[in-house]
Amino acid sequence: MQKHQWQGIFPALLTPFDDADRLDLAMFKKNLLAQMQAGISGVIVAGSLGEASTLSNEEKFELVSTAKKVLKGLPVVLCIAEQSTAQAITIAQQAPLHGADGLMVLPPMRYKADDEETVAYFKAIAQATSLPIMIYNNPVDYKIEVTLPMFEELAELGNVVAIKESTRDVSNVTRLINRFGDRFQIFCGVDTLIMEEVMLGAHGVVGGLVDAFPNETVAIFNLVKAGRIQEALEIYRWYLPLLELDIHPKLVQNIKLAAQAMGIGNEAVRVPRLPLVGRERAAVMAIIEEAIKTQPKLPAYLNLP
Repeated sequence: MQKHQWQGIFPALLTPFDDADRLDLAMFKKNLLAQMQAGISGVIVAGSLGEASTLSNEEKFELVSTAKKVLKGLPVVLCIAEQSTAQAITIAQQAPLHGADGLMVLPPMRYKADDEETVAYFKAIAQATSLPIMIYNNPVDYKIEVTLPMFEELAELGNVVAIKESTRDVSNVTRLINRFGDRFQIFCGVDTLIMEEVMLGAHGVVGGLVDAFPNETVAIFNLVKAGRIQEALEIYRWYLPLLELDIHPKLVQNIKLAAQAMGIGNEAVRVPRLPLVGRERAAVMAIIEEAIKTQPKLPAYLNLP
């Protein structure tokens, strides 16, 4: 995958399960087709939203190979979120055998590595593969921040090409551009900030609610890039209550419920997660149902100049 392909909307895909707790590949394909028709540019497989911590390596690779067949040329990026460097390297080396075009790499799980350890971890993975790599920077959820000096070191590695920017500080997009120019492709990783960060120069979005509302997500991105800010803003204001479902400990359950309501997912999750019930489920459904009822008519947003 060439650097120029790391742009646009990359859904962090959900992992659907059937009643027997197996991968529901039919629903996975249905969602992928909806994403592709909406105009996405690539996908992230087996990330946090994809319940990676509950998937076996075999299941992750099956999702990659399935996505690769459906998407017909769009990049399929496999998430690596492991506890040990050795485990991460094993997945990185096996990923291309199953069709992965790239990797999104999180810092070490469980252990709060310091700056030197974190850089060494990323370097070891990058040096073990020729696949392009997106570094996931999310200190809010994972308690490890990849700082500008750390990215300075990682910039020495040619296959570290992108950053999923999830610090929730929109000015970090400008800091990265000021320091590195176009060295990295910057992706907004927080749903509630997609419009702001794209306006500030982010090249793409790794999104969550796109799994349920792909057309609206791609429309916002394309309209902003085309300078049609007011049209994008109208969609974004409608979208924000839904996007806030992503910044919640139960984002998986929330977004799966939204995808189910839109007919392109189901709400089955893997333990220790449990489906939403009672007042909690009703509150989320109220947000989803209101959004569906007031869903905006989108302008023609594909192939904008």
